[in-house]
Amino acid sequence: MNCLFCRIIAGEIPSNKVYEDESFLAFRDIDPQAPTHILIIPKTHYDSVLEAPGEVVGRMSGIAAKIAADEGIDNKGFRIVINTGEDGGQSVKHLHMHLLGGRSMEWPPG
Repeated sequence: MNCLFCRIIAGEIPSNKVYEDESFLAFRDIDPQAPTHILIIPKTHYDSVLEAPGEVVGRMSGIAAKIAADEGIDNKGFRIVINTGEDGGQSVKHLHMHLLGGRSMEWPPG
């Protein structure tokens, strides 16, 4: 498989890891859209959230909350995003959650 995130999980491509356990990996985005921009991925490949069991997405949300606390962004707020499909802005066909924070996430930007 030539999936970018599967290759990161396998250690073929380096990443700046912030969290890892037997089932999930989280690392800093190489093109951050906020001061804190971390991707959380399951080690099992799912093309999108449409294929993943609900408990996988639930665990990802819990990991995002833990990382937000570790990063010190839980006190003012943060955003978690799962893009799904081409029209939804999903650029890598491997389920991933974006954790964004460290600045106002107000929409539209003020």
